[in-house]
Amino acid sequence: MPTAQVAAVQLADSAWTDASIKFGNSLGAVAGFLGILLLVFFAAGRAGGRFTRPLAIGVMLGPAALLLVVGLVVPLVRTVYLSFSNDDSTRSVGGANYGWALTTDSIHQVLLTTLLWLVVAPLAATGLGLVLALLVDRMRGQAVYKSLLFMPMAISLVGASIIWKFVYDARDPSQPQIGLLSQVAISLGWHHPPNWILSHPLNNFLLMVVMVWVQTGFAMVVLSAAIKAIPDEITEAARLDGARGLQLFRHVTVPMIRTTLVVVLTTVMITTLKAFDIVRTMTGGNFGTQVLANEMYSQSFVQFNVGRGSALAVILFLAVTPLVIYNIVQLRKEREHR
Repeated sequence: MPTAQVAAVQLADSAWTDASIKFGNSLGAVAGFLGILLLVFFAAGRAGGRFTRPLAIGVMLGPAALLLVVGLVVPLVRTVYLSFSNDDSTRSVGGANYGWALTTDSIHQVLLTTLLWLVVAPLAATGLGLVLALLVDRMRGQAVYKSLLFMPMAISLVGASIIWKFVYDARDPSQPQIGLLSQVAISLGWHHPPNWILSHPLNNFLLMVVMVWVQTGFAMVVLSAAIKAIPDEITEAARLDGARGLQLFRHVTVPMIRTTLVVVLTTVMITTLKAFDIVRTMTGGNFGTQVLANEMYSQSFVQFNVGRGSALAVILFLAVTPLVIYNIVQLRKEREHR
């Protein structure tokens, strides 16, 4: 057998062995966790007396608390610790990584691009979702239309990015076009459309379209439910007072769904702030499209600078936290008003 074939067979065997070991370890971890849960539930079922209630609370909250600590708290503490270390985590550098993030021009551009995403994409998705909610609710067979509009939510951001990457594909006008946007532009008389992904700053807005396309269905469904929850008495009273069309929308619909509107907006903002898949899949952060989440990945796993990547992760966490807290407060207010 030729040497190349032998090497290929050995490589395939090695990959198969490695995958088998990882799969076996995963199954072992899951089986061990389930075994511990069964033992805990068995012990809780046999317990009695004054230990029953504390043990029941521990059984119900214990696994969730354990997973929260292992999956969130420990990585958070470790990331904060690594953010004060050098590139290979061998020594402490104090706040040098944060100073680098706040004083480097390239990171400033990344932060500005992220801020642009944070403003444009959530407002566009929420506004379009509200318009669609108002329009679809007046149509027959609205369940079908809502399902079709919500369907992009079932697609991963990577899958959606691949779809739109084909839409934005650009070729020489003399060649057959597979990019829908380029073909439409040529059909409308634009003989030399640009390479859309390379055109800065247009490419940033084209990437935002993917996020808007995915999140609009979510916004539409939630806002549609909020609009349907408006009491008919309020709407009828406003119509008797002469409110019609836009006046009814501005003075009745929007105030009645304001809390839900804010919750949807902040939820989409959180998703947008963590946007990584779209940029990574379509441009890799090149051509002026780099955002904070992708820069964090690049620093940690491409340039292998764990300290700077961790510092960017902490900055991203600090940016998301106020939005999460505000979202929780608004949800509690909405429940109190019900």
